[in-house]
Amino acid sequence: MNLYYFNEENRGHTLKGLLFVAFFAAMATFISMIPAVKAAGMSPLIIGVIVSMIYGNTLRKNLPQKWLMGIIYSTKFVLRTAIIFYGFRITFQEIESVGMAGLMQSLVMVASTFLIGSFVGMRILKMDSELTMLTASGSAVCGAAAVLATESVLK
Repeated sequence: MNLYYFNEENRGHTLKGLLFVAFFAAMATFISMIPAVKAAGMSPLIIGVIVSMIYGNTLRKNLPQKWLMGIIYSTKFVLRTAIIFYGFRITFQEIESVGMAGLMQSLVMVASTFLIGSFVGMRILKMDSELTMLTASGSAVCGAAAVLATESVLK
């Protein structure tokens, strides 16, 4: 954990930014519990992305700049930690149950999706290489969470 975010000068702003992110996460979770939304099969992650996109394109200018420390901390530390813990849900027994063939198939799918996405993005669509890497990694691994985790690595 980077102590810069929590030194005496930044602590309050970081905590406000973290609470802001937690509010969006809680709102997405509650929205996903609405029967009609649940019936549509929308996960809290998808709802969170949609709500955040709406906020980012309409009201973001009202966000205090000092809160960005907590938001950045959320993407750099909290998100990465959550992805690691999510990965722990897959046990060695589950990997063993799909066998080497299933494991290899998964690896081939992730690698080929990333490689095809990179090729199409850079060669056919002429996208920026960093944007291509973000899009390809998100498509290959798990979507928005992978894009956010990869974004900080590319910087």
